[in-house]
Amino acid sequence: MKVRKAKEQDHKTIVDFQLTMARETEGIELHQPTVEEGVYAVLSNPSKGCYYVAETDEQVVGSLLTTFEWSDWRNGTVLWIQSVYVRPQFRRKGIYRRMYTFLKQKVMDDQSLKGIRLYADKSNQAAHKTYETMGMNQDHYITFEWLK
Repeated sequence: MKVRKAKEQDHKTIVDFQLTMARETEGIELHQPTVEEGVYAVLSNPSKGCYYVAETDEQVVGSLLTTFEWSDWRNGTVLWIQSVYVRPQFRRKGIYRRMYTFLKQKVMDDQSLKGIRLYADKSNQAAHKTYETMGMNQDHYITFEWLK
């Protein structure tokens, strides 16, 4: 299994992952044309973020998106992990761990990168356990949002 930066050829797979994830985790049907445009926007403009995919036997089995937060306190960039998805038949096989390890090494190797953050739905206890197992902890911040 390898982790790599996503390419435009991965567009359809990533869109399918996002649509499926929204159904699985939040019980919502996303507007497919909007998701298609949103994924394409990231793939064609690295300033918006970067998708990474996990591949085994030349099949993409997982993906995640990183976006950027500038930290004046750290004088550097914190990567936010978003939109994590692993095909059901590949879950509990270390796919996310490999993607996380890949990103953590990227942060360790780049002085301008200062850390990794993510958010998870409060009810997604399986995800919480996975993140804690890899050494992440729940920070002392509470996330608030307003979405149109």
